[in-house]
Amino acid sequence: MVSITVAAAGRMPAVARGLPVTLDIADKSAEDVTVADVKQALADKFPSFYPSRQKVALKGQSKMLSDETRLVEAAGGDVTEVNVKDLGPQISWRTVFLVEYGGPLAIHPLIYHFPRIFYGGHVQHSLLQQYVYGLVMVHFVKRELETLFVHRFSHDTMPARNIFKNSAHYHLLSGLALAYAVYSPTYSASSPYIRGTIRNEPGFLLGCTAVWLFSELSNLATHLTLRNLRPAGTRARAIPYGYGFNLVSCPNYFFECLAWSSIAVMTGSWVAWIFVAVSTVQMAQWAVKKHKSYKKEFGDKYPRGRKAMFPFVF
Repeated sequence: MVSITVAAAGRMPAVARGLPVTLDIADKSAEDVTVADVKQALADKFPSFYPSRQKVALKGQSKMLSDETRLVEAAGGDVTEVNVKDLGPQISWRTVFLVEYGGPLAIHPLIYHFPRIFYGGHVQHSLLQQYVYGLVMVHFVKRELETLFVHRFSHDTMPARNIFKNSAHYHLLSGLALAYAVYSPTYSASSPYIRGTIRNEPGFLLGCTAVWLFSELSNLATHLTLRNLRPAGTRARAIPYGYGFNLVSCPNYFFECLAWSSIAVMTGSWVAWIFVAVSTVQMAQWAVKKHKSYKKEFGDKYPRGRKAMFPFVF
């Protein structure tokens, strides 16, 4: 049995008023005790202070230790005391993704099928509007299914309050703003913006759809590659190889950008282009972070020729 004293890092957590407390971890030697063991023992003592709500660090340090970390390895010797911080109420990343993608799935049908509420009259939908509606709905259904059956998350939870910030991008930009703009009378079958233009030509719409379909299937392929890198129930990391990954570290972001760009080209909508721009900047930031993380973790083993997100460029 190993005894570990857990003290509050800063302000006393409301869900663990009895800190500091000494926890006894049975059936473990000092060399085998992990951060997860400490978190679970603390949660057993204070049930409202569940493991994903805790940030555990070595005494006198602020760096958060991952659940798999063995305390003796992190400290370079025996550990008798650690600090814990309350991260606040948490929500699972899977739930966050489902809520994010669920917004557009509700908003687009409302605006498309009930134009009198939003535009004050009937809208005879053009072929362009029908295509966009179908593509957007299929895209977000795909994302929901990937969330349920494909994605494996490196972190189980995030602060619950962040769900509003995370959802705003999808609910407001790709949901409300895009739907309101593209399903409006400006893009209707009788609009001069559509009649007699390339945006009313089936060949043009099918061409854009082909690019979109290629991008969506490619994006799915990269998600399946990432899933297969991480065995279920683990946070193992490995260098991804194969389709898309031979050129960039984050081909899933590249194909996502390409898919939405095809919709922006199809519509010519400035709202669609704003969404593409905002999304691309955000994904580029994530890609750079992931790219640097790969290079730091795998060093010389990581392929030198790879870019972060855009092949041969960035």
